[in-house]
Amino acid sequence: MSNFLEKAALVTGGGTGIGRATALDFANKGARVAVADVDTKEGEHTVELIKKPGGQAIFIHADVAKASDCEHMVAKTVEAFGRLDFACNNAGIGGTSASIAEMTAEDWQNVISVNLSGVFFSMKYEIPALLKTGGGAIVNMASILGQVGFANAAAYVAAKHGVLGLTKVAALEYAAQSVRVNAVCPGFILTPMLERAGITSNEGMRKHIEGLHPIGRMGTPEEIAKAVTFLCSADAAFIHGEALLVDGAYVAR
Repeated sequence: MSNFLEKAALVTGGGTGIGRATALDFANKGARVAVADVDTKEGEHTVELIKKPGGQAIFIHADVAKASDCEHMVAKTVEAFGRLDFACNNAGIGGTSASIAEMTAEDWQNVISVNLSGVFFSMKYEIPALLKTGGGAIVNMASILGQVGFANAAAYVAAKHGVLGLTKVAALEYAAQSVRVNAVCPGFILTPMLERAGITSNEGMRKHIEGLHPIGRMGTPEEIAKAVTFLCSADAAFIHGEALLVDGAYVAR
């Protein structure tokens, strides 16, 4: 708990799923949390969940596909808490399922704008704030699909591969300045994104996806959140540029 006392964390896409679980875990460990999301209702609900047991949190409306929104969310975090120590760049969208030849340019650009450019824009403004604090940690939310392919998900796969590349570059550039940058690569996690894709509501599809994980199930948002906060903790002090798989052995197949 005391590990994050007096620290400040920023979580993008903090309104639901992995982002909400991560924001709550930061708060449970004593951090003050800025919850950023395009969904004001869900983002504010996450803040309420943090405040109810006595935590400190603020909501910031932000579309990470816009550089100006990313600059604003970092500035508001520092304005509210006086510092920034940790950031989890989690905001992302699933995109349309289509083969490369059938995918529209708009569908491609939408996913790249949020899932890849959004991570770049977020880090662009988070890193200077972390440097002013004397260092800190960033965890970018990648995916197993940042390490392997998946048919009919070209934009998502390309974006998540790009996130791992950005993570390595940032780690190289800022390790000597006490800013650690890592990524987490979740398997399929029980989140609203999977619900919208029909994966959890379609029994046949759900069983198929579960079967791709040797553990025999999909993961929970809380399991990913624990990995994020570990990578931000002092226990991970020598971990830089890592892509941590939290995937029930999906990629080990």
